[in-house]
Formats: sequence, structure tokens, C-alpha cells
Amino acid sequence: MTMKGIILAGGTGSRLRPITHTGPKQLVPVANKPVMEYAIEDLRDAGVTEIGIVLGDKGRDEIQAYFGDGSDYDVDLTYIVQGEPLGLAHAVGCTRDFVGDDSFVVYLGDDLMREGIEDLVADFDSSTYAAGIGLQEVNEPSRYGIVDIGDNGDVVGLVEKPDDPPSNLALIGIYVFTPAIFEQIEALEPSWRGELEITEAIQGLLEDGHRVQSHTVHGWWKDTGKPEDVLHANRLVLDAIEKDIRGEIEDDENIRGRIDLGEGSVIEAGAVIRGPVSIGENTRIGANAYIGPYTSIGSDSEIDNVHLESSVTIGDNKITANRTIVDSLIGRHATLINNENKKPKGDRLVVGQNSSLEL
Repeated sequence: MTMKGIILAGGTGSRLRPITHTGPKQLVPVANKPVMEYAIEDLRDAGVTEIGIVLGDKGRDEIQAYFGDGSDYDVDLTYIVQGEPLGLAHAVGCTRDFVGDDSFVVYLGDDLMREGIEDLVADFDSSTYAAGIGLQEVNEPSRYGIVDIGDNGDVVGLVEKPDDPPSNLALIGIYVFTPAIFEQIEALEPSWRGELEITEAIQGLLEDGHRVQSHTVHGWWKDTGKPEDVLHANRLVLDAIEKDIRGEIEDDENIRGRIDLGEGSVIEAGAVIRGPVSIGENTRIGANAYIGPYTSIGSDSEIDNVHLESSVTIGDNKITANRTIVDSLIGRHATLINNENKKPKGDRLVVGQNSSLEL
């Protein structure tokens, strides 16, 4: 069975401002790899190599420039322009020409999954089912889109944030569809949010007598829509990294735990590193730096005279402020330096829209 892949990358990243003022949220790195790269790899590992990426108006050029034609990832990428984001179902509807008569997987471009989608793809039977939905057990089902499961394990209904949940199985933003979904999308009216809802399209399949498969995913999944989500995802991914030293460690006396050190990067003698830590390429960790645990440092950066813990720096950063920085997401080209010799004393800040500071 031929199956194609769709990655939805049309969101504006409003919940990640000001980080997303300088680049699309799908390129925000987790353990020094853009979030969307994990989705591409998951599809490839499940045997899906023809992938369409649905783009909005924002960040379109950067995403295409970064991933190119997909050959670096052993996939074939096609870019599909959605334009103004009018809901998940609208984004899926834009892929009709690309999909043709094939079944296809839909993956939200800012989601991360620990165990990939190989089982979900392998288990789907397009001769029996019109759709399959990735689900996970959650502790507070009233906060999620929840499915009602029949005795045979099929999905029999979907409910958004129910007061009286029929189950604790939540939709996690991974779907498999046959082309039958397109007729349902064409029949949709915008919801109260002004969007075409994919859950309504799936409900339409059920009402027309189609079967919808449920597939429970084990291991973690994470939406990286907010800064705290990126930091949590970074922690989850770093938990599983292998030691990989491609740069130079001048003296490993103060180095503990698993470290992924990129080419051209140097950890100077005297620096204290507590893994798991990921350090990009061409970055200098100075002798007076304390890094980690659960920290990712982007490429082309200079880090010294700072204690940096449970944080993500995106890259092209100079961080030499004599401070302890924890649980922080630091955008590209951001600079944090000392001002102790300036008068009058006081913090001098340039703060982006929707920022949160604790000094």
C-alpha cells in the first residue's frame, strides 16, 4: 500500500513570541534539531518518503530553505501553500492534488513523539477503515479532544473537552486518512473559532457509515507550542541522547554525564558540564561556564561566566552575564552580558512582545 505523508506547518507561532518574531516555530530547536525535523524522520522511519509540507504565509521561505527537496533526509518533499490558516481540516484539504488516490498520514509539525509512528502506519488497513487516529491516555480528559471507543475498539465518536468524558483517550494530532476525508472537508462549515475542524470531518465519516480505527500511542508526545513546552520537550529528548563528541574537550575533569558536542565546538579547561547536554557546532564554552543538566546550546555561540541550567539557547548567542539562568528559552542572536561596571547600576533590557521576565 502506498502511503504519503503530510506535515502541517501553517501555524503562526503566536504562543512562542517573541521567539517566533525571528523565525517559524517549526524551526525552533529541541536538542539542537528543529522540531519539524523529528516529524520528517518519524515519517521516513515508518516507510513514508513522499511528504507534503503545508505552509502558511509566515516562515514559508525559511522552512523551504532549511529542508530543501528533502534529499538530505532521504525523503522527497513537496511544499503546499495554505496561505491564511483556516483550521486543520482546511490545511488537509489543500493536499488533495498531492495525495491523489493514496492513503496518507497527517502529522502536526510542532508535535514530538517518543516512539514514532511506525506501528500506526503499519496497522492501518485502508480497505477496512477510512481513517485512523493516534490517541494517548491522559489524566485530565476534560482538557482534551476525547474519543468514545466501541466494543470492537473502533472510534464511535469525538468530543471536544467534555464535562463527562466517555474515555481518557485524547487525540494527539496524528491521523491516517483515505481520500474519503476530502468529501467531508468540502462539506464543512466554519466552527465558532472561524476554522474548519478536522474532528468534525472525522465525525462526518462516522455518520456516513465509515469505520475509524483507534491507535493508542505509548511513550510521551509533546506539543511544543509554548516556551515551557519547548523546555519540557528538550528535557525529554535529552533524556535519551547518546554521548557523541565531535568537537574538542580540553580537559574532561569537570565533565559528567552524556554530552552531544558538535563539530568545531570547544569546551575549555575549567568549564563544568553536567549532562545530559547538547552543544551545537562552532560554539565556545568558556572556562568559567557551568552548563547543565538538561540544557541545549545552539551553534555559533559564546558561553562563559554563567550558570545555565534546564534551558535552550537557539544559536548565534553571546551569553557572558555573571548570573544563574534556569528554565529559559533564549532566542537567536540574543546577547546576555554583564553590566556591573556601568553606572547607574541596574538591569538594561530590550524585551520582546509577550515576554515574561523574572530577574
